[in-house]
Amino acid sequence: MRLLYVSHSFPPPGRPLDNLGGMQRVATELHRALRAHPDVQLSEALLQTSWRWTHLRTAPFLLRLLREVPRVVRRDGAEVVLFSSMVTAAVAPALRRRLGAAGPLLAAIPVGRDVTLPNSVYQRHLRRVLPALDVLLPISRATAAECLRRGAPATATHVVPCGADLARFPEVSDRADARRELLAARGERLPPHALLLLSVGRHQERKGFHWFVDEVLPRLPPEAIYLLAGEGPLTGRIRELVAERGLQPRVRLLGKVSEERLTQLYRGADLFVMPNVPVAGDIEGFGVVMLEAGLAGLPVLAAELEGIRDVIRPGENGWLLPSGDAAAFAEAILRLHRDRAALAAAARAARAYTARTFSWAQIVERYRAIFQEALAGRAAAAHSARRMA
Repeated sequence: MRLLYVSHSFPPPGRPLDNLGGMQRVATELHRALRAHPDVQLSEALLQTSWRWTHLRTAPFLLRLLREVPRVVRRDGAEVVLFSSMVTAAVAPALRRRLGAAGPLLAAIPVGRDVTLPNSVYQRHLRRVLPALDVLLPISRATAAECLRRGAPATATHVVPCGADLARFPEVSDRADARRELLAARGERLPPHALLLLSVGRHQERKGFHWFVDEVLPRLPPEAIYLLAGEGPLTGRIRELVAERGLQPRVRLLGKVSEERLTQLYRGADLFVMPNVPVAGDIEGFGVVMLEAGLAGLPVLAAELEGIRDVIRPGENGWLLPSGDAAAFAEAILRLHRDRAALAAAARAARAYTARTFSWAQIVERYRAIFQEALAGRAAAAHSARRMA
């Protein structure tokens, strides 16, 4: 299969931390998985830029696609053009006119906020984009529902989850040793009996980190230590809440962390926390960090909300709790704190479930099967039309 992959979510060469987030991770890992597949001939059109400049450079990149995509399609004979999000798919109506009905399949991966962004101009254009696509691959049922609500053809919509790179997080042979390594990490000075709770992500409202610090952590015993990696617009508010609640000894705001440090956190923490809260126009499309945690053998305690429901299978890789229910979160954490054997068993189960359910190899095969079916359907329709003529 000859496929052209289009994405505006790549970091600058050699500077992976300059544009790092869940969807950026998905875009780059999917690219690698497609390139490694023996039956995919891959071409690409990529915007490589830092997060700081993405918003300024995206519009010129989209304009260039109107010229570059037809050129690459002619040169490489691409059968499928795959957009990594609805942002890059914004050019689909114009490309459909340029490439014609007999041109390549136009496919896109809606991820969440790229569908629900509360901007009236964007939303009007999105309702033109969705019908122009031959295949839609939303990453969760919640994202699919938002697409269908805006006019996406049901027959073209196929829910396919994000994948995870198994090689990034090899199985932990000794979690107790990994935990000791994290406890001894320079600059942390964590007590050996600590319950290590970890969250990773951009500090924005829907992630619920501020809510967790304000509502849940004060209900937990002093040995509960919250490790929070990432930064964002709510970092200052989180700092204020930590000070107001007197939680300075129990909260570590780690900022951006290296790949090596992130792996150490996943491998050594006791429990991953995904405390999302609902925010109008800003859904959690999936939650890739939960896959990363699971591969590292770290079970997840998550809000039962939006795309998170498609990641967590209760009892397999974590547990789902009502969003905004501080008592339920605190009770679940305390129960696991008291039963370390159950927590250890959950760690083993999380790794096994994530590895067999979300590997990129499986996800790429699902994409390929969907594209092949769509191409075959188009060929059959064209043949039928010729016979009728």
